[in-house]
This record gives sequence, structure tokens and C-alpha cells, in this order.
Amino acid sequence: MKRLLALALLVLLPGAALAETPVERHGQLRLEGTRLVGQHGEPVTLRGMSLFWSQWAPQYYNADAVRWLKDDWSVTVVRAAVAVHHDGYLDNPEREMAKAEAVIEAAIAEGLYVIVDWHAHEPEAEAAGAFFARIARKYGDRPNLIYETYNEPLNTHSWGEVVRPYHMAVIPRIRAHDPDNLIIAGTPSWSQDVDIAAADPLPFANVAYTLHFYAGTHRQELRDKAAKAMELGAALFVTEWGTSEATGDGILDREETALWWDFMEANDLSSLNWSITDKDETSAALRPGAPGEGGWDDAMISPSGLFVRAWLRRMNPPPTN
Repeated sequence: MKRLLALALLVLLPGAALAETPVERHGQLRLEGTRLVGQHGEPVTLRGMSLFWSQWAPQYYNADAVRWLKDDWSVTVVRAAVAVHHDGYLDNPEREMAKAEAVIEAAIAEGLYVIVDWHAHEPEAEAAGAFFARIARKYGDRPNLIYETYNEPLNTHSWGEVVRPYHMAVIPRIRAHDPDNLIIAGTPSWSQDVDIAAADPLPFANVAYTLHFYAGTHRQELRDKAAKAMELGAALFVTEWGTSEATGDGILDREETALWWDFMEANDLSSLNWSITDKDETSAALRPGAPGEGGWDDAMISPSGLFVRAWLRRMNPPPTN
């Protein structure tokens, strides 16, 4: 019915296609080889913003903030970074689940794609499986949903012995309820060893691999690893990237960020910037005290946030009608 309504609007209003939301435009996402495509086979590159750790910046996990990111920042995807440890989901499962659901439902209402990220460094396969099974049962029939099953395995977690078996345990819990939506699997060394994962891929359809970078630290060597992974047939999705050093602080590296932008666009890589928070650090998109409900004027946005928002607006032009 939703698609029929959109087609009717196209007949009545010549410019109506420009008013389609990202999900109305692209629908169900899937992988063709290393590329993400929409329901009609057209290439799709999503660009958006990640929220900060859910237990430490809960004020941004609401519908108003998501709506503002769509309308003012021109995002096509948002990411709920559901914290697992450090007073996160393992200690407060219902509190953190409520935050995830608030962002999911806001994204559905706004026609955005939404990544539900199990934001952990240590493997917690049983808890993650139960979490994602619950999400998939409730929202798995919506094309908006994307699952990120393990944010950043550490450099001490090998692919063959730790990370791959983790995904082998968690992904079937999703697929039992949602056979279609995209899954993004974390990779070792803070989701940088995508080439190692690509050499021993997971045996599931519609699974991409997580690539993370921070421009002040990660440079051509990591781009070479990413290129190698794609040569091996892996689809990549940059679920987290920063303009700063890997600490989230330090220099704002505009030059290296621009090189990463060129690399991502050349390879049709979808991406989300880290992050929507008012923490006093370089990678934070907002200045301390920025309100939780959006409405951020330029004075409330950090230098990194202004830089990234300008890029998002340029790459994701808003509707004009």
C-alpha cells in the first residue's frame, strides 16, 4: 500500500520523487557482490550519524533528535550504539532496550535506515543473541532495520578462534526471525582486520563486514586492507568513522578525512560519523550543553560536526519540493 501511494503521488506531482524518504526510495536492501543495492537493484550509499554510547549520552536517543538529523543534517541512516558493558545492557537490559527501540521507531517514522549496534569490545554471544532475537521478532519485517552484531572486537580476539564463532552463534538468532535484512559483522582489531575476515568469510547471505577508521590515526595502510578485503569478495560497511585520532580526541584531520571520503565514494561504501554527543572531545559533533532534542544552531555544533554536516548536506541533498 505504501508503494502504491508513492506511485500515485508521482503521477499527481511531477517532483514527488524528490520527497520520498530513503526507505521509500530504496526499500529492502541487499548485497550484490561487494555492493549494497536497493529493491530495484540500484546502487545505494547510505551516509549518516552514529549516536554515542547509549549509557553515557542517553539524551539523544529520542524521536526529536532523529528527526532533526534527517531534516537538518540530511542523514539517510542513524546508528543506535547500544552499550553492553560499563553500566550498559548487561546491567540494565530494559533501560538500554528502551533506548534502542526509541531510535528504531523514530527511524521508521522518518523513513530512515537504522543500525542497531551491539556496542561491545568483549564477546557476549548469548546475551547478544537474545538481544538481537528480540529486536528481529519485533522489527524484522521492516526494511529500515540493519543489525551490527559486534561493534569492535579487540586485537586480542582472533577471527578464527573468537570472532567468527561468535557471529556463527549470533547471526542464526537473527535469521530465525528476519531472513532478509542486512547484517554487519564486526572484525578483529577494532573492526580493522576486514581482510582477514574476507579470507575466511561467514557462510550467510546478506552479511557485510564492519570497517572503522579515525582519520587522524588510520591512513593508507587501512585503506589498502579494505581494498584487499573487497578484492576477496567482501562487502564492507563503515559503521563508525571519525575526523579525529583513534582516541576520539586529538587533531581534527580534515585532509585525511577527505581522502577517506574519496575512498568511500569510489567504492560505494556506506558510512556513519562518530558521533552525536556533547562530550568535550574532537570527534563529538556537538558542543557541551547541546540539547538532546535537536534544534542545534551552528554555535552548538563542534568544528568536527560542522565539517561533517556540510559533507552530509552536499552528498545527501534534501528534497526540494
